[in-house]
Amino acid sequence: MQLYFLRHGEADWPDWKKSDDERPLTDFGKKEMRDVAKFLARLKARPYLIVTSPLPRASQTAKIAAEYLKARLREDELLAPGFGMSELRTVLKRHHSKVLMLVGHEPDFTNLISGLTGASLKLSKAGVALLDIDPEAEEGKLLWLFPPKFSRKSK
Repeated sequence: MQLYFLRHGEADWPDWKKSDDERPLTDFGKKEMRDVAKFLARLKARPYLIVTSPLPRASQTAKIAAEYLKARLREDELLAPGFGMSELRTVLKRHHSKVLMLVGHEPDFTNLISGLTGASLKLSKAGVALLDIDPEAEEGKLLWLFPPKFSRKSK
């Protein structure tokens, strides 16, 4: 199966006083996500389903991606921070799809991608990785990894 990992966009609010879990995307984060989503659409990324963390910054990111990629969208609490291999197993069983996009957080995504592929990497904010995985064997191949700056250079 093909599995996209999309990290949420910028949500840095220097004077944020509420819970970290409530941080939304910044205006820049929304713009950057639109650029990334347009870039993915030009690459013909076609996830059948996008599954997102319930945190605002991730769900806002997922809504933008779903709009541009014309994909269905679901929220899953398992994608909240702390997402690991056991949560991935459950998410893949819950949301059957040959091509799935997950929207979530760091360091969870970097750890999972590294665990599945053996690759040494870091997924930047608004970055996206595509893996070809064998869910039964819990291993895969990293097909590509793009930081958001690629979307700005490819216009």
